[in-house]
Amino acid sequence: MAQLLVLYKTPTDPAAFDRYYFAKHVPLAKKIPGLRKYTVTQGPVLTPSGPSQLHLIATLEFDDMSAINKAFASPEGQAAAADLKNFATGGANLVMADTKTV
Repeated sequence: MAQLLVLYKTPTDPAAFDRYYFAKHVPLAKKIPGLRKYTVTQGPVLTPSGPSQLHLIATLEFDDMSAINKAFASPEGQAAAADLKNFATGGANLVMADTKTV
């Protein structure tokens, strides 16, 4: 299994971010080929010492790293990546890695 984590920093208008993200971006991202599971955080993203600078974390699961690379080379993956500029006003960090259950 491999995961792509999208760490969305707090946007300028959190309510507008949420409306756009769930109405437009999620349906777009769910069309990415090879996507096995898509989860998002609910409520505030915290650290052990309190609030964080993050608004939302999305976790997209794929079979392996090769599947992630193929997914984002596809037209659907390119469209989802290009869509970030439409709502992620606080910025976003994307990280990916192979994962295993221990």
